[in-house]
Amino acid sequence: MSEPTPSAAEATSDTPHHKVDGFWALALGSVGVVFGDIGTSPLYAMREALAHSKGGGTDELAVFGVVSLMAWALILIVTVKYVMFLLKADNKGEGGALALMALARQSLGRRSGAILLLGMIGAALFYSDGVITPALSVLSAVEGLKVAPGVGSTLSPFVLPISAGILITLFMAQSRGTAKIGRFFGPITGLWFLTLAGLGIFHIFDDPRILMGLSPHYGVLFLLDNGFLGFVILGSVFLAVTGAEALYADMGHFGKGPIRAAWVVLVLPALLLNYLGQGALVLAYPETRVSPFYEMIPEVIYWPVLLLATAATVVASQAVITGAFSVTQQAVQLGLLPRIDIRRTSETQAGQIYVPQVNMLLLAGVLLTLALFQNSSNLASAYGIAVSGTMFVNTLLLSVIIGVLWKRPWWQAALFAGSFAAIDLVFLSSNLLKVFQGGWFPLALSGALVIIMWTWMRGTQILSDKTRRDSIQLSELSEILRARAPHRAPGTAIFLTSDPDVAPVALMHNLKHNKVLHEKNVILTVRTTETPRVKDEDRIKIEPVNEDFKKVVVSYGFMESPNLPKALGLCRKLGLKFDIMATSFFLGRRSVVPSAQSGMPLWQDRLFIYLMRNAANPTDFFKIPPGRVVELGTQVTV
Repeated sequence: MSEPTPSAAEATSDTPHHKVDGFWALALGSVGVVFGDIGTSPLYAMREALAHSKGGGTDELAVFGVVSLMAWALILIVTVKYVMFLLKADNKGEGGALALMALARQSLGRRSGAILLLGMIGAALFYSDGVITPALSVLSAVEGLKVAPGVGSTLSPFVLPISAGILITLFMAQSRGTAKIGRFFGPITGLWFLTLAGLGIFHIFDDPRILMGLSPHYGVLFLLDNGFLGFVILGSVFLAVTGAEALYADMGHFGKGPIRAAWVVLVLPALLLNYLGQGALVLAYPETRVSPFYEMIPEVIYWPVLLLATAATVVASQAVITGAFSVTQQAVQLGLLPRIDIRRTSETQAGQIYVPQVNMLLLAGVLLTLALFQNSSNLASAYGIAVSGTMFVNTLLLSVIIGVLWKRPWWQAALFAGSFAAIDLVFLSSNLLKVFQGGWFPLALSGALVIIMWTWMRGTQILSDKTRRDSIQLSELSEILRARAPHRAPGTAIFLTSDPDVAPVALMHNLKHNKVLHEKNVILTVRTTETPRVKDEDRIKIEPVNEDFKKVVVSYGFMESPNLPKALGLCRKLGLKFDIMATSFFLGRRSVVPSAQSGMPLWQDRLFIYLMRNAANPTDFFKIPPGRVVELGTQVTV
């Protein structure tokens, strides 16, 4: 999610003057970042689906049925739902659960608690995906050592340590950014998909009857033959489409056209051919069902393919990690999480950010996942819930957009919601049956994250309401100061506040304790819009109050990192001139104590206070020169 710049993404098929070579370069880049996750599914999806079928996949109907279900899952869920529909629902070119949530709220024109909760759930499930995907992908590739020719099972004890070593190295490299190695993502994953296609074509001739598996009736017959077990198997079939949600999440970095082209021209054909090849191999040699992917690799190229598979899983993991960083930035800007240290690792490439705290938490989660689940089969049971839940959330949010923003008749929105929500619910329900086999893990993790986000939102609102009640209006303060003028200090003072209509706490403390008022006073509010980015000409709004005070509102999109000195430089064009190095920034630092009458349970008060204390310093977060900051504290109960 981090390679091309927005300007590059604009040069896609959505822009009439794009260059053909630039278009295909973006398409290749999307192969590495967008499709890395779904490209690793052939390592384990067929194996898991056959293993859970009646007879363990030994009868022909099981093979034909699994191939049919996987093929049509790829067609209906990825091609129709995501490529045809969801890519149209962009928020100024950006995608993902939070972008979709912001677009839905913007469409409704009001704050909706249900839409907000859906966005939180979608983001929380994505974080769960960010923990499970690296562990499952890398582990499933390294497990190829267990059946490697010439070594037998002698390397089996080293699978977990090697996987952990690869993942630790990957996470430790995040602080350096992915700008340099990112250019290899597309070619590596492109070669991986060509290898998948080649292996598939090579083995289709083992039993060409497998081509009949493309008929949907085999999937229906297979489900009927397996009864309730068939419903359970759908959870394993769903593994073939995990990673599809990245199509929408990464749209802003590549554009719709290149993503669609990459899917239709390369990714979908390669996946279908590989699953057909695995199916033909199992039909001809039933004993290969235990590990069909690795059994289809000719011995002469086994080690190069194993290394390529490992590289592909690292790329897939990198995409999810980078995605988690982007979701964190969006969540902070939208007010779902407290301020957090977000560092840019590239001055030229959009999305090249590094979030140290999230990186370490993800690494801890990944290593814990490896320790808990031990092998990819156990992990596969946990994986589907996070992805199917995310897809269901996307469907519900898109239904709102179809009815409200696109102004289509509600029956069309209901038809879309009914059709795709039914598919999503079938897969989600099937995956929920695996709660005790590992599905509890993403549910517990996502639940904890939703509680954190809801606590932060609720606590912030309570604190804001209390501050407003205990404060006086800025207009009233102006009248008081006109009647009783304080001592004037030379220069400009900027007071940061979340509510520009009331007198900031820092201003009141400055008047009360220092008994001074600067010659020029700016009441500065930073607001986040429900669009990804804000144009420079729309970033600053200045509203004079009187000769003493001016209100300044600085707007940022949820994909932008605030930089107040740079933003305030734009004030010159609007007639507000001051030297930032001769300006004092006044910040109110609140010491919060819990209260039984706050509106939240006491445990939630304490959680909110913990989050506040560990939030990033506003001086660093807003890029304010530290030497120009004055902090004035106050104690508040919530």
